[in-house]
Amino acid sequence: MNLKNKTSKDFEIDGIINEMGLAARKAGRILAVSNSEDKNKAIREASKNLLEQKNSILVANKKDIQAATQKGLSGALIDRLFLNENRIEGMAKGLDEVAELPDPVGTTLSEWDRPNGLKISRIRVPLGVIGIIYESRPNVTADAGGLCLKSGNSAILRGGSDTFNTSSVILNCLQEGLVSVGLPSEILQAPPTTDRAAVGAMLAMSEFIDVIVPRGGKSLVERVQREARMPVFAHLEGVCHTYIHENSQSDMARSIVINAKMRRTGICGATETVLIDRNAANNMLKDLISDLINSGCEVRGDFVAKSLDDRISLASDVDWITEYLDSIISIKVVDGVEEAINHINNYGSNHTDAIVTDDMDVADRFLNLVDSGIVMHNTSTQFADGGEFGMGAEIGISTGRLHARGPVGAEQLTTYKYVVSGDGQLRP
Repeated sequence: MNLKNKTSKDFEIDGIINEMGLAARKAGRILAVSNSEDKNKAIREASKNLLEQKNSILVANKKDIQAATQKGLSGALIDRLFLNENRIEGMAKGLDEVAELPDPVGTTLSEWDRPNGLKISRIRVPLGVIGIIYESRPNVTADAGGLCLKSGNSAILRGGSDTFNTSSVILNCLQEGLVSVGLPSEILQAPPTTDRAAVGAMLAMSEFIDVIVPRGGKSLVERVQREARMPVFAHLEGVCHTYIHENSQSDMARSIVINAKMRRTGICGATETVLIDRNAANNMLKDLISDLINSGCEVRGDFVAKSLDDRISLASDVDWITEYLDSIISIKVVDGVEEAINHINNYGSNHTDAIVTDDMDVADRFLNLVDSGIVMHNTSTQFADGGEFGMGAEIGISTGRLHARGPVGAEQLTTYKYVVSGDGQLRP
């Protein structure tokens, strides 16, 4: 926003965010020298608080769901926002798993001696202050908070207005965990407003925020990449593919596709496009289309797919680049692995793509040449999740190439520095 267009309210929000940034920087210095035991205890206490305050979280979530319904949000988006006891227990379990992970901070990545006697080590250190801007998904508050704490980073968590009430209660659980071990609550903070001006203030605050992580729709990520004055861990759309090779087992391929699309349609790892070899299409595509339709999925296909079942509609070029986040899937028949790879690299979002095949040479070619943060063989793209990778949780799936790619967990929220030790050496 141009300074000339700013209102007094905007300047007030700028002041609040700057105060939070200063507090986060100070609190982060305390966290950076905290021991692993205190960090883990704070995370476990936060997990315990989530379970103890389950009813308060559900009451807050009900308010958010009611407001989202009144605003006309889609069923898939409301599912992202919705919490029940199982999902809260899942958040708590994720925090406990993060606490069990090795502490990345202080790890020696490599060390060597120079001929002049200098000893050089590369050591993991926290990134500093992380700004996280996300939409819907109140579980991100718990996941991001726990991971930042584990990796020694303070964080400013700006969730979407749709999840403001729920995220506020979850954040309180995390802050109580910090205080219980004598750490400042300012390690994890959230703007006390749903005003979008808070996003702009965070993006401009390079003196306090070291990295920004956007997690949301395309418009949010594009804005963050355009306006941020600090590095960005980009989490772009999940235009994910499942490619069925001609040498694959029909039952396996069909069950993988149904799970990859329909388990939860609103997550970024849901398959949006199926690519299938022409020979495989002759053998199984008609049954696969019926499986999808019987599961409640709308199917859009190319001319070959549509010729097999008049219940499906003809796909357009837009379908190949669309993240539906809904019970909709597109199908394209291809002539071999090379065409599948080219389609994915041209139309995909570098997120997660899978191949179903019994031919290991073909699988290796696909896994090596598909340019995505996560590539899979004979499994569902819905496994694209830090928790499923053994990271306990994730802040998001980074589709960029610099620093972090794929699930961003505690280890990916660190950088490193070089420690050089000598005994009086002088450079000639």
